[in-house]
Amino acid sequence: MGLSYPTELLADFWAAVAAVQAMAEPLSCPSKATSVPLACLIGLPGSGKSTWAIALTQQAPSWQIISTDQIRAQCYGDEAIQGDWITIWRQAQRQLRQGIGQIQAGLCQGVIYDATNVRRRHRRQFLRQARGWGFTPIIGVWFDLPLPVCLSRNQQRSRCVPEPVILRMHRQLDGAPPSLGEPMDHLVRVRGD
Repeated sequence: MGLSYPTELLADFWAAVAAVQAMAEPLSCPSKATSVPLACLIGLPGSGKSTWAIALTQQAPSWQIISTDQIRAQCYGDEAIQGDWITIWRQAQRQLRQGIGQIQAGLCQGVIYDATNVRRRHRRQFLRQARGWGFTPIIGVWFDLPLPVCLSRNQQRSRCVPEPVILRMHRQLDGAPPSLGEPMDHLVRVRGD
């Protein structure tokens, strides 16, 4: 789709990472990494989450993207196939835990979890679980774009999400938008169009 993100939107994320890392107390054990950052993307299909994640990894190749769409493509041969959520989630958990190990081994600087994460209850469960695994800081990146923009972008994609699904997701996200009350250390809001 050729979507790009202005440098200042990526700069907002890097400023958030620096801010939460500066507030963190160093661990008493010097052999362990003091920071195991996770960027949790939140937004409707077509809001630009994957494009943003790719742009971020182009700036910082040592960040790893864990994408539920990519997991669907690996498991079912096509990211459009929704498949069994338990299978997808188990694979995501495995990759997230591997990401922690890679960060602690110095092979990776951070992990980006690229999924819609529109339901507050599920998002909170995920964030608590991620914190329990050892991710810190956790930075939410909320793609707060107008619904018509997301619907238009969705129509231009090779894999269109059905409009009723996006409308339902929009109601869920609009009714329970992300907040720092969820177990996040920082929340970056990406707006556009």
